[in-house]
Amino acid sequence: MSLSQLLNWRLHLLVVVLSLFSEWIGILKIPLGPGALLLLPLFYAFILGVLLNPHLFAGTKRFLPESVSQAATPLILISIMPFIARFGSTIGPAIDQLISAGPALILQELGNLGTMLVALPVAVLVLKMGREAIGATYSIAREPNIAIISDKYGLKGPEGIGVMGVYVVGTMFGTLWFALMAGYLASLDWFDPRALAMACGVGSGSMVAACSGALAGAMPDLADDLLAFAGASNLLTYATGLYVSLFIALPVAEWLYRRLGGRSRADSMAGVTAADGGSQGENDDLAAEERPETNLGKTAAVLAMACVVGWIANTVNGASLIDALPGMIILYVMTLIGLVITRAAPFYLPGVAWVSLVSILMTLPFFPGSGWIVDQLAAVNFLAIVTPVLAYAGLALSRREFTMFRQTGWKLIIISLLVFTGTYVGSAVVAQLLL
Repeated sequence: MSLSQLLNWRLHLLVVVLSLFSEWIGILKIPLGPGALLLLPLFYAFILGVLLNPHLFAGTKRFLPESVSQAATPLILISIMPFIARFGSTIGPAIDQLISAGPALILQELGNLGTMLVALPVAVLVLKMGREAIGATYSIAREPNIAIISDKYGLKGPEGIGVMGVYVVGTMFGTLWFALMAGYLASLDWFDPRALAMACGVGSGSMVAACSGALAGAMPDLADDLLAFAGASNLLTYATGLYVSLFIALPVAEWLYRRLGGRSRADSMAGVTAADGGSQGENDDLAAEERPETNLGKTAAVLAMACVVGWIANTVNGASLIDALPGMIILYVMTLIGLVITRAAPFYLPGVAWVSLVSILMTLPFFPGSGWIVDQLAAVNFLAIVTPVLAYAGLALSRREFTMFRQTGWKLIIISLLVFTGTYVGSAVVAQLLL
């Protein structure tokens, strides 16, 4: 795909509008029974992108041709890189807290393996899912987990459909589900309350808030301690979760999938391609998706455009354009350095891991100028810059993905709830054993 196609002005302008509108709506909290349903800007951006996708409604093609949708595909991974850099920048300043944390806080992250041990066999043996089961069950599908799948497989294949399906379900219902699980397990008196609080940290920010809030409400005398454990656990999850997912969870999911007799990637895509009328050329394009570090000159230009889109989206719930400019430039530089290392390193490590490591290093207390760097990055809202990524993802879906989701959508809802349950209970069990 040419550089001019990737810099398509209609695509980026539309993503800016969708992102600004989504951030303007903000977080909607809908009371539902003992908990609440939280709708985030990320969710709106993805849904709006899907609704405007030219492959969904024929009428949309009048102002948004399919070429615009195709141009959005490589932008998903490139535009999520600055978020990974911002994600890593929260770890460096907190390094002392991470080092001083006890083994229960650190190792409970391994409880995430409960995700696939519970959900993957059901997905493959009961629901007869293909490789979308790997993307759906290897993690709780937070934004860094989406980045890992995007970098390794691309979001255009079954693994990408799986992780995005769980992400959407989690955005809609994950907060409520975590709150209900925490309150229910607390009432059973099976676990140390601190273990339940640590397990809250495996979720997204809204999940952590709802989960720890439910525990604090169930045990008001311990409220402060439980909130502190949940917060520390969430910090450590951000520090270690990317690497546990990349080096442990995903390889284990691949191994277990094969042991369960799962279909190959080609077989997993074949049914969808046949039903969709897809051509062999489309499959070749899928397989030949270019990695960001392959052509650094083109990536640098496209990354700059993606950063501009995120910079503008940040103005609603972040800071003004002037205040946020140094922070966005820093994220751009961190990302480029990470991609240069990805290409030059004598061994392979995904770009998202290198970008994360660079941002951690540059924000460590002993790194020259780290205090100034952290101050500038504070003007960049953590989640606002990932909102455009989900808009790109919604616009990038092809007929193949829509067909696949229609075939497996109801299954992904079932699997998502199993993923959330396995992650929370698995983390609580590990923490309980180590306390």
